[in-house]
Amino acid sequence: MKDKKYIRNFSIIAHIDHGKSTLADRFIQSAHLISDRDFHDQLLDSMEIEQERGITIKSQAISLPYILHGSEEYVLNLVDTPGHVDFSYEVSRALTACEGAVLLIDATQGVQAQTVSNLYMALENDLEIVPVINKIDLPGADIEMVKREIRDDLGLDSESVILVSAKYGTGIEKLMEELVERIPPPAGSPDAPLQALIFDSHYDAYRGVIVHIRVFEGTVKPGQQIQLISTDSVYKVEETGIFRLGLRRTESLSAGEVGYVIAGIKVLTNARVGDTVTDSENKCKAPLPGFREVKPVVFSSIYPIDSNDYELLKIALEKLQLNDASLIYEKDSSAALGFGFRCGFLGLLHLEIIQERLEKEYNLGVIFTAPSVRYRLTLRKGDVKYIDNPQDYPEPASIEITEEPYIKAAIISPDTYLGNIINLCLEKRGIQKSLNYLDEKRVELVYEMPLAEVIYDFYDRLKSLSKGYASFDYEITDYRITDLVKLDILLNSKPVDALSMLIFRENAYARARMICRKLREEIPRHQFKIPIQGTISGHIIARETISALRKDVTSKCYGGDITRKRKLLEKQKAGKKRMKLIGNVQLPQSAFLAVLKNSD
Repeated sequence: MKDKKYIRNFSIIAHIDHGKSTLADRFIQSAHLISDRDFHDQLLDSMEIEQERGITIKSQAISLPYILHGSEEYVLNLVDTPGHVDFSYEVSRALTACEGAVLLIDATQGVQAQTVSNLYMALENDLEIVPVINKIDLPGADIEMVKREIRDDLGLDSESVILVSAKYGTGIEKLMEELVERIPPPAGSPDAPLQALIFDSHYDAYRGVIVHIRVFEGTVKPGQQIQLISTDSVYKVEETGIFRLGLRRTESLSAGEVGYVIAGIKVLTNARVGDTVTDSENKCKAPLPGFREVKPVVFSSIYPIDSNDYELLKIALEKLQLNDASLIYEKDSSAALGFGFRCGFLGLLHLEIIQERLEKEYNLGVIFTAPSVRYRLTLRKGDVKYIDNPQDYPEPASIEITEEPYIKAAIISPDTYLGNIINLCLEKRGIQKSLNYLDEKRVELVYEMPLAEVIYDFYDRLKSLSKGYASFDYEITDYRITDLVKLDILLNSKPVDALSMLIFRENAYARARMICRKLREEIPRHQFKIPIQGTISGHIIARETISALRKDVTSKCYGGDITRKRKLLEKQKAGKKRMKLIGNVQLPQSAFLAVLKNSD
């Protein structure tokens, strides 16, 4: 049991791609937890997708031994966090387990939208902030400019800023000293009734659910009976330990420590993130506050390509939810695709990550329907109904008012790209609320715009237009009246419910044409002609036709009466007409994926 005055719990927060994972790598090397031979970049980013994309998706914890001035040994508990706006919930959970935060800022890019957002999150948790400027080795580094931004934009002391190069290890020793000096040791008594917060968990096929906890009061050790307060379930602790590039067993975990507990938890839903762990016989007075309830903003249905994989998909989603509390799902079904699940995501990147994890980690072939947001409908009878699934859309005649969610979007960009960004926001039905110059070169734009316009390709286009320099953060504000319609796609005059979508009326025509065109490119030709139609309330607004494969039935007729050829052609025509009435159109998975990507 470590004396808590020698413990420091901290997190690294930053905008995406400002060097969090690289800094975490340098910390691990400084603590000599791994040999140079076994070292590789992004050590804490253990998922294959994180390594491929070069981004952090999951917050990861690790205990770093650190000897200050060659005498006293400290334990620095680091919780690495993601930077993308879609994973801000992961950041909020990580910060709850800490007393301090390293606010990392790129020396070439300066303060970005997510930097500000994460700082406010840390201040809400009353954390000690240690501002750090990274990438000072780059030719484009402007340290004085970034210090000025830290003082003016963030309101922090620019003189206390620490300069580092995470790539080359410059300033890392100084930073670790400052962490010990500035971040307060954790509070709490090891003799008080046990009170620990579950901030994460993962599933082990042999040992069940491994719970990640931060102990605020008391002590937990093997053999102890613990209780999870929200479910009242009681378990016997089998093992406790800390994170050291893996699990390292310890005799106990006491107040102030971060570690894991294995207690034979087999029911995945019992180990809820945000729950409080206490002693079943000596309970704490009250549960810890936990986390704010996560609100998904993008909805899509998932179906297995092979209907026999439905149960495997269900188990995979349970395990993913254990590791990613922001994922929510419920059962769903489709006439075209069979049984599946309706899922809620924090954004389109979150959706893509879940799709890749299902395919790579669980070897499942899945189809996602077009993403949607949650609309609010007021019916003529006075009832208020929230819908995110086009299949639940009522008859238009029964609707009095349709409303869609709006967001407040903050964009920080060099002023060079201002015109392009304003045009993009106007195209997405944005309403400009403010335009502020943060300094001579950087401008902050605040827009109100519909969430439905942002979830498709806004972030990608913003990065493209600004050559990657613009940063984007948003929060949902309210619902506003909109002109919503349900767009149906018909194949061979039969509706495909999995391709239906709810859309703003003015955008429906262009979207319907794009979908019909992409389906025509993706669907293979059949023996009969296939019409592809986009309709609103039975009115066709777009159409493409896939021509039939045609066998040359007259090839064996050499000369002779023309009526003989005509008879053969009429017979073929009648057969194709009959085939069209009873024939099923085979819709490949690539057709669904093509419709999801909103590009020409």
